[in-house]
Amino acid sequence: MSFSTERLDRTALNARGLAHPLVVLVLALAALTVAVMLTRTLPLGPMYWDLFIYFDGANRIFDGQVPNVDFFAPVGALGYWLFAFALRLFPHAQPLLLSQWSLFPVTAPLMALVLWDVSRRSQPVALALLVPFLFFAIVPMNVEEFYSYPGFDGFGIYNRQVVHVLYVLTAGLVFMRSQRLLALLVGGSMSALFLLKITGFVCAAPLCIFAFLAGRVALRSAIGALGLFAAVLAGLEIAFGLISGYVGQIGQLVGMNEGELLPRLVQSASIHFATFATGCALALLLLLVDRKALLGAVRALAADRSPARLAQFLDRDAVWLALVLAVGLVFESQNTGGQAFVFIWPVLLRALLSNRRSTAPRTSLVVAVLIAATALPPAVNILHRTARALVGQLNYVDLPNANLKSLGQVSQRTEMMERAGQMLETYARFPETYRFLADHGQLPSFTLYTEPDFQLAWLESIDRGVDAIRAWETSHGTRFDTIMSLNFVNPFPWLMQRHAPLHIAIGADPFRAVPPPDAAVLDAVRAADLVLYPKCPVTTANEALLALYRPALAGRTRVELSPCWDGFLR
Repeated sequence: MSFSTERLDRTALNARGLAHPLVVLVLALAALTVAVMLTRTLPLGPMYWDLFIYFDGANRIFDGQVPNVDFFAPVGALGYWLFAFALRLFPHAQPLLLSQWSLFPVTAPLMALVLWDVSRRSQPVALALLVPFLFFAIVPMNVEEFYSYPGFDGFGIYNRQVVHVLYVLTAGLVFMRSQRLLALLVGGSMSALFLLKITGFVCAAPLCIFAFLAGRVALRSAIGALGLFAAVLAGLEIAFGLISGYVGQIGQLVGMNEGELLPRLVQSASIHFATFATGCALALLLLLVDRKALLGAVRALAADRSPARLAQFLDRDAVWLALVLAVGLVFESQNTGGQAFVFIWPVLLRALLSNRRSTAPRTSLVVAVLIAATALPPAVNILHRTARALVGQLNYVDLPNANLKSLGQVSQRTEMMERAGQMLETYARFPETYRFLADHGQLPSFTLYTEPDFQLAWLESIDRGVDAIRAWETSHGTRFDTIMSLNFVNPFPWLMQRHAPLHIAIGADPFRAVPPPDAAVLDAVRAADLVLYPKCPVTTANEALLALYRPALAGRTRVELSPCWDGFLR
């Protein structure tokens, strides 16, 4: 009998050990390492070509180029560096998974700080923070649906990564008590956000300032976090000149994307109405429930305007929720695609725990329902779309290709594959139609870039383009060492083990992310051995890029490499 009891006790201890949040995190990372080596294809979804930007950036990094210094990038250097590191480790991995999971070397240690601190008081609370984080960080799917056919989203990767860091930061600000660990978390998170995407850093700053005013972050911790942040930036500036280059490029992007904020906020609120509206209703209800204590805090603050009284007034569920909703709304107003508002969960969890302890039963039920209504829409939507994509893949076929490396590890419906091939032939046989549309500022369809058949056709045209370049090189006894493409993406240097020109913008959207070329950029274009112009189809963006760089193409010979590709030769 004693032996059985001892065995049961050991089993219980082992179960508790395996369920420890840090153990769960380590096991999840180990499982992802296996998954990234075994997964070969994913269903292609909207704007899949955004992934090509990462390969362009990684290839430049392998060449010794520094993001934001040697080439213009729409975001910070961290995402490109992490992806390049992951690509070295897993060169045959499915690229969407690789890009999504490449942030774990940053977010996993930061999340471990949160789990270490919180689990000492409550493992269930730590698990409640960890499980949603893992779900959103693992699944490469956006909240928004841009196309009805199931597939994984190849865009919004920057935005998803920012939200994952914001999630960890918010969890720490709300639940951590160790000021030393909190200083590390804030300093590390703010450094990562600054180097990922500047809008994420700008939106995180109010959270940190509020946490300081609300007494969640002590003065010494704030100074320590600021010192860590400054040390990281100073080190990068001294080593690479990165920060000055990055700030200069941010200024150029801001100048190109000036616009009214209010319409963007309204649009963001309407797109994410389910979360934002119920979140606002919940914040109002929490204020109503807390009104007596809140009035008392206001009177106390009026009588004693000390930092302690201010913290007592501010550190409330309703105020935290209102702030996170405002931050999320501003961040989403600057984005196209992402996992909107998912970092609201730590605040909702705090409200749920407070609600269980101190609210009347009927009110408690209403609060719980509103918390669920706020938290569930993003998670359910992402889960639903992921399940559709995985089930749909059972009837999909892999994309046949010869030159695309891991970029070609995608699948789609047979009908989509057939249509992509037919559209590629149509673009080549009837160029006048698409030239007419481009001349009038129109795309072949209003949502062209979101359509999987266009993305498949684009992959196929690149596959054929590699063959055409090699055929030209063979027939003319030459080699193009430096290749540039007058297009949003330039995967050719990576696919052909060549070089990309210095200073050229990657993710080249001429209407939002390509500044007017200066002398250094024009010289780099002149130095390129081959400048490619895609014709399947002719688009307004490609025409704008051609016009932008035309001064540097003077004196070159334009030749037809294939029905879909022209080349400007030195």
